[in-house]
Amino acid sequence: MSILKKKPLLILMLFSLIYACSAPAEKVYTAEEIESESKKANDFFERSFNAGVDRSPMTQGFLGINKDNDKWDDASDATNEEQLEINKKELQYLLDSINPEALDFQTRLSYQLFKENAENQIADYKWRHHNYPVTQMFGPHTQVASFLINIHRVTQPSDATAYIARLNALPTFFDQVIESLEVREAKGIMPPKFVFPRVLEASRNIIKGAPFERGPSSTLQTDFYGKVDALDISASEKQKFKKEADQALSNSVKPAYEKLIAFMQGQEKRASEDDGIWKLPEGDDYFNVALKRTTTTELTAEEIHETGLNEVARIHDEMREIMKQVNFEGTLNEFFTHLKESPQFFYPNTDAGKQEYLDSATVIIDNMRTLLDELFITKPQADVVVKRVEPFRENSAGKAFYQSPAPDGSRPGIYYANLANTADMPKYDMEALAYHEGIPGHHMDRSIAQELTDIPKFRKFGGYTAYVEGWGLYSEFIPKEMGLYANPYSDYGRLAAELWRACRLVVDTGIHLKKWTREEGIAYYKNNTAGSDRDCERMVERHIIMPSQAVAYKIGMLKILELRASAKEKLGDNFDIREFHEVVLTSGSVPLNILEGLVDDWVKTKSM
Repeated sequence: MSILKKKPLLILMLFSLIYACSAPAEKVYTAEEIESESKKANDFFERSFNAGVDRSPMTQGFLGINKDNDKWDDASDATNEEQLEINKKELQYLLDSINPEALDFQTRLSYQLFKENAENQIADYKWRHHNYPVTQMFGPHTQVASFLINIHRVTQPSDATAYIARLNALPTFFDQVIESLEVREAKGIMPPKFVFPRVLEASRNIIKGAPFERGPSSTLQTDFYGKVDALDISASEKQKFKKEADQALSNSVKPAYEKLIAFMQGQEKRASEDDGIWKLPEGDDYFNVALKRTTTTELTAEEIHETGLNEVARIHDEMREIMKQVNFEGTLNEFFTHLKESPQFFYPNTDAGKQEYLDSATVIIDNMRTLLDELFITKPQADVVVKRVEPFRENSAGKAFYQSPAPDGSRPGIYYANLANTADMPKYDMEALAYHEGIPGHHMDRSIAQELTDIPKFRKFGGYTAYVEGWGLYSEFIPKEMGLYANPYSDYGRLAAELWRACRLVVDTGIHLKKWTREEGIAYYKNNTAGSDRDCERMVERHIIMPSQAVAYKIGMLKILELRASAKEKLGDNFDIREFHEVVLTSGSVPLNILEGLVDDWVKTKSM
């Protein structure tokens, strides 16, 4: 009998040994080689980012760059094809010219993220029209005014000239927007009918008042006049600027808005009342891709739906414990009604009441600022302020949101609170909102990312929704562990915020997977939360026009808590919450699978 028949395992081991001996050894790179290749890669990332900023005057504005502050972005459909070619060329350069094995840790991570982003954008080109550019929540119709008011600085006469140039460029910008909407409509892609009245109202609000019509000064006129009056120039120069701005508002801005309004009125007549993304061409496939991009996981829509149901049940049980603490006798839904209808939980719906809300939110953030050393090593240098959402967009804007600071320090981070009606902003959820949007939430993760010195700009200013919003929701939970939320109603508010995000998992997938109607989604929120009627309606409408986006919060929070629990179990007494947060926050926004790898590496290092 041959040795092959007698000893197959021995022969296999022999072949393996021969192969191992003949296989080339893995190359070990010198410190100089790693430094050189990392610099080459980072120089490329810098060129790519700067080229993207050069193509976007509005991004320049957000970054505090005044280079093209007389222009708007190109909103034409042709920019999609241009961006596709740029993505292909940059990906090819990365693959052909950069050796990932010869990069330092952070640069290798940048390589991986840049590569995956480019691949995803190329793959997603087919879905470039599967969105709604103009909605009740966002779009050029409101962005123009909010950008000019909040982003376009006027610190010298040339800035005022650029402001006027932007006003005069609005007809071209809006023509491009209308063209992109026409392209989508030809493909059968239009938002549902409920969107249009909100868009039309917000658009009409911009062109109310002088110089568009008789009456008080309009929003834009007020903004421009105030900025020009602050300049150190003569009265005659100020008057000249104001006259030119009024002409631009009357002759350019007004007709541009009127044309957009007329177009949206026409689309409203042709729009359907179907809500889910399934109504679009290949809508089911698009929703699966959207979930993958938003959550940075492989979770299916059905898995997300079930997770939501389980979380809703858990949080309801914790709320019942709060009911016992405050001696409330009745059902959970009766408790919800009590919280929605009792005046004690709301500030007066007056200017004074709204200012009191802003002042109280500021106190909460300022108090948390004094406690940061307990939880964090790295802290943001930028300041954060609380502001009220401007009246022209408060009826269409969300409940609260955050705007990052300017990198040059010229603008702080801003937590915007929507105080259109204080009945929609109860006292008991004020703490959770302030922690989420301010400190330790978005202001921590966004500002720290911008202030990092060892990552490229595309990572400083980019973001993954599951990470960013997961951190925001996790930041609502951290203060609970610190002994805050001392008032049980505030702790209820924390749970109410978490419940809201859990319901999002159920309703988002309910609408886009299970074909729930808008009314069914609203009913789910009303039956399972204490949200106001307006909150429930607005949330469901958000699900409809932004499929998958709202599920990111809870999925991200669950992953961060899972990683923390795993690290604590493995490290025991060696676990340090400050070090854990340092790992989470000091690589910028990353996909959840990458975050898991970063935490795992930290745990291994601590375990050695």
